[in-house]
Amino acid sequence: MSAGLSADYGRLIVQGDDQPGIVAAVSAALTRQGANIVSLDQTSSDGAQGRFFQRTVFHLPDLSVKLDELRAEFEDQLTGSLDLDFHLVEAKRRKRVAIMVSKTDHCMLDLLWRQRRDELRMSVPMVISNHPELGDDVRQFNIPFFHVPVEKGTKSVAEKEQLNLLKGNVDLVVLARYMQVLSGDFLAEVGVPVINIHHSFLPAFMGAGPYQRAKERGVKLVGATAHYVTEDLDEGPIIEQDVIRVAHGDSTAELQRKGADVERLVLSRAVSWHCDDRVIRDGNTTVVF
Repeated sequence: MSAGLSADYGRLIVQGDDQPGIVAAVSAALTRQGANIVSLDQTSSDGAQGRFFQRTVFHLPDLSVKLDELRAEFEDQLTGSLDLDFHLVEAKRRKRVAIMVSKTDHCMLDLLWRQRRDELRMSVPMVISNHPELGDDVRQFNIPFFHVPVEKGTKSVAEKEQLNLLKGNVDLVVLARYMQVLSGDFLAEVGVPVINIHHSFLPAFMGAGPYQRAKERGVKLVGATAHYVTEDLDEGPIIEQDVIRVAHGDSTAELQRKGADVERLVLSRAVSWHCDDRVIRDGNTTVVF
């Protein structure tokens, strides 16, 4: 197991208004607790009046025992003295990731395959779908599959059932081509971040049928965007994007096939980075270390 993933390794995420002394305060607090810094990444949006972001990986023997004491020290030194927000986790703890999907399987299967191969450091306690077709595929990974139909006029009932499954049981929800718009109430109640893969290079070709409209425009690139979900459709903070070249002779089906390859890669990167605490949200944007 690599450094930063095994027992006694922790991750500290810090963000807030930039000011002198932040790095020194973090280093001093870790030193007082007997921790050794393994890696430290930081950036500021403006050296004078910007926003500050830092991700630190450290090693501390018996971290599980000392975690509460370390958290209290950071609350005093960072929150109390410097008015900063921080997030402290044990690196060995895998995030519990629920996947929501409709009928299109390529993103879901890619995530499950990578998780089984330990390429994605996460656990998948459930897959939820509004259609039953992918149930057998999911069960081959020994993962529970829940079919929650979303009929016209029953969306609120379906979302209540989904929330009963999700709340308190997961750390992240991934929409792996889940072709339903989640309500604001759902997003407010689920209590964890939600990541979506959009089959287009946002903000172009938003909404349904992007590949047909891309073909009609004669595009030379198709792409995909992974972003956090907000009430504003396809407007959430972007985590990752990528593109692939296409030719004038490519059919809509060929564009869709090439686009699916990009979708898989973009979504797996976004989920991996989130699970490794590399993504820091700041308003409607992100910092990715």
